Amino acid sequence: MIRWIIIFLVIAIIAALFGFGGIADGATDIARIIFYIFIVLLVISLLSRLLKR
Repeated sequence: MIRWIIIFLVIAIIAALFGFGGIADGATDIARIIFYIFIVLLVISLLSRLLKR
């Protein structure tokens, strides 16, 4: 998932440099959503490991 976040952030930076504001905003929003999903899954994973002990 981190790879997808980095890919969308790079797309957003490149699009912003070339003046495509809409594409940059969209890619940034997608990267942000994937990042939040990653954080939620990480917390769930860590909690499940702690509860198994």
